Amino acid sequence: MLTGVFIAKKKDGSTYYRSNITYKSKHISLGSFPCELDAHHAYLEADRLLKDESISISKILFSDYLLGHEKIVSLLNFRDHNIYIKNPIYMYRTYFHYYLTPEEVYKFDIDDLFYFSSHKLLKRGGRLYVNDYGMQVTVLSRYGIRNFAVAGKDYQFANQDPYDLRYENIININPFHGVRRINQNGTVAYETYIHIRGDYQIGIYDTLHQAAIAYNKAADLAHQHGIEKNFPTNFITELSAREYAQAYIDVAVSEKYRKYLRRIGKNAGIMIKKEMYKM
Repeated sequence: MLTGVFIAKKKDGSTYYRSNITYKSKHISLGSFPCELDAHHAYLEADRLLKDESISISKILFSDYLLGHEKIVSLLNFRDHNIYIKNPIYMYRTYFHYYLTPEEVYKFDIDDLFYFSSHKLLKRGGRLYVNDYGMQVTVLSRYGIRNFAVAGKDYQFANQDPYDLRYENIININPFHGVRRINQNGTVAYETYIHIRGDYQIGIYDTLHQAAIAYNKAADLAHQHGIEKNFPTNFITELSAREYAQAYIDVAVSEKYRKYLRRIGKNAGIMIKKEMYKM
């Protein structure tokens, strides 16, 4: 067999070829290939990447290689920093790059290195996520940003670079459910809304905490009027239990919303009585 190539068998008995290389006493799998020559070429590519320090991560053309971009990034990082990471991560002093694709490269704080070394970055519907204990967890949730938050409205990038996911670059404008930051006569205000049969406005408030508590109160009122929906709860950790209770009492909920609840609650009661009569 050619250097770096090992023959293997599939379950159906057909043959394929695996390529491997050993560097700094670490045995590294380079992948599977349909023919011996491709597997050998992959080995030669890896050998050159690991020995030729003139090949830098910033100048490499991934399309010139048989090896995938993920393996190339891992090999170059191992060569330059003596740490082998299976995921396509290249380290710097205070941050690292994660190569989702050769063109799509995200920047993270070095403190997140351990997490992303063991959690593969994925993308679906324009949103980044990882599989964590069998669940899909959005990357932005690590910054306190809610699922389905809107860039520019609920959060911003300080340097306008959406690929820079360092904590210092993430501005979480609105960490609460049912709250929108708005401009009211030149000043910042917060609009609270709740989704029942479409979005329904609860009120406009001076502070973010007032708006978040108003959402909780609106959800409680909806439940009291027979609306069976699992509304999320806003947790305001900055307030003590006593402070939250007083703010809950003080915050106003629009009378229009209360009338709306009484109307749909009454209609729900009529429907229940009709169903009972039919039985």
